[in-house]
Amino acid sequence: MLPIAIASAREAIKQLGCPCEIIVSDNGSTDNSVQVAEQLCARVVLAKEKGYGAALSHGFSEAKGRFFVMGDADGTYDFTEATLFVEKLRSTEADFVIGSRIKGNMEKGANPFLHRYLGTPVLSFIISKLFHLNISDCNCGMRALTKQTWELLGCKSTEMEFASEMLCRAGLLKLRVLEIPCSLYKGKSNRKTHLKPWRDGWRHLKLILAIRFKGPGANLSV
Repeated sequence: MLPIAIASAREAIKQLGCPCEIIVSDNGSTDNSVQVAEQLCARVVLAKEKGYGAALSHGFSEAKGRFFVMGDADGTYDFTEATLFVEKLRSTEADFVIGSRIKGNMEKGANPFLHRYLGTPVLSFIISKLFHLNISDCNCGMRALTKQTWELLGCKSTEMEFASEMLCRAGLLKLRVLEIPCSLYKGKSNRKTHLKPWRDGWRHLKLILAIRFKGPGANLSV
């Protein structure tokens, strides 16, 4: 849940030893997430548009720092693992770092069977081949990138396919994308998942093909 994620982020900041801010991007939650985040002294930004990509894009647009770390706020990721991601950006070894749950530690039941063994491997293979990347987990939600990289990407997607769009655009731009193993834990919330495997998988695939064969300016309405 949100308190676990924020506590993890605070520990990561402590380990990094530099000024940072924790942003919670909210686009219409109906629980008490905003109040909880504010009580824990995170900065809440309100995104007007619905969707995973819309929330992240708005959060990035509001961020003040040089390095951005993104991740789900339900306790599924350990943000202390992202300190290595930031160090790779600091040392200029990479422009964009993505985690790999496939190569890391995945708690039993943390990822649906179809996602883990079919959807994610297939999409990761297609993206790697079409955009000359070396990734195993295109759907990993924990990532880090520089502000400059974010501005170069120019992502437009508002839904779940935003995750693929980031990678496809990075490949087109020949940015240095580095994958690092990370952990995934079962969500601590009883909230029903918004994922729709077949619909979301098709949307990802259409977007990947549109960017590859029509270019970055293609109509990405999927």
